[in-house]
Amino acid sequence: MEEDTVQHIGIIGVGEIGRAIVEGLRNEGGASPDVFLSPWGARTAAELSERYEGVQVCADNQEVVDRSEVVIIAVRRQDHHEALTGLKLDDDKTVVNLMAGVATDELRRTLATGAPIVRAIPLPAVRERRSVTVTCPSHPVVDSLFEQLGGALSVADEAAFNVFSALTGTLSAHYAYLATLTSWATGHGIAPDAADRYVRGLFQNVGRSLSDETRPLHQLAADHETPKGNNERIRTTWFDPANASALTRALNGLLADLN
Repeated sequence: MEEDTVQHIGIIGVGEIGRAIVEGLRNEGGASPDVFLSPWGARTAAELSERYEGVQVCADNQEVVDRSEVVIIAVRRQDHHEALTGLKLDDDKTVVNLMAGVATDELRRTLATGAPIVRAIPLPAVRERRSVTVTCPSHPVVDSLFEQLGGALSVADEAAFNVFSALTGTLSAHYAYLATLTSWATGHGIAPDAADRYVRGLFQNVGRSLSDETRPLHQLAADHETPKGNNERIRTTWFDPANASALTRALNGLLADLN
C-alpha cells in the first residue's frame, strides 16, 4: 500500500482517542480519508458522523474492516476479545493497535491474520495536530498518518514501546498535582477561580518553554531556579530522593504489567 493511496480508515472503539483522531484528520485541511466508525462507542460515533462529511458509522466491526484499508483498534484492553474475535481481516489491510498492554503477537492470534500490525500511542492532542505518536515498528502508511497529526516517533521493539507507554501513565498525576496546588491556594484564602486561573497560566508558560529543544530537561529545571530560591526549596524539600524513588517504583511496576 502506497502512503498516498490511503483513502479509507476504520476505527474500532470510538472513545476519546478515536474522537481525537477523527477531529485531527478533519481539522488538518486538504483532502482527508473517509473514516468508518464501529458501533463500539455508539454515541461518540454518531456525533462525529453528524459533524463531519465522510465519517460514517458502520453496522458492526466487520463492516469497518471490510470498508477500510487501515484499521485502528482502540477498544479497552479487557474488551478486545469480545470486540475482535471472529473478525475476518485480509492480509492486505494494515492494523494499528492502540490498546495498552496488548502485544502484537496476542492481537495477531485474536485476529488470525497475517496483516501488518503496528502499535501506536496517540494522545488527545492529536486533535490539534500537536502530539508526537510513538509507533512500533516503523511503517510508512502508519507513520505518514501520525505525521499529519503532530509527528511520529518510531521504535524498533515492543520493550522500548512499553517504556513510552508507561510514561503516558503519568498524565493524570500531573493534572492532579496542579489541582493540589490550586486547592492549597484556596485553603489560604485565594478565590478558587483566581487560583485556578493563575496555576493554569503558570504551567501553560512552562509548557511553552518545552518547545526549546536546545536545552535538555534538567537544564530547563536549573534555568528556572536561583540558588536558595523558592523553586530550589520546593524541589529539594518535596521532590526529594524518597519522592523520586517512589515515582520510579510506580513506573517500574506499570512497565512490568505492560511487558
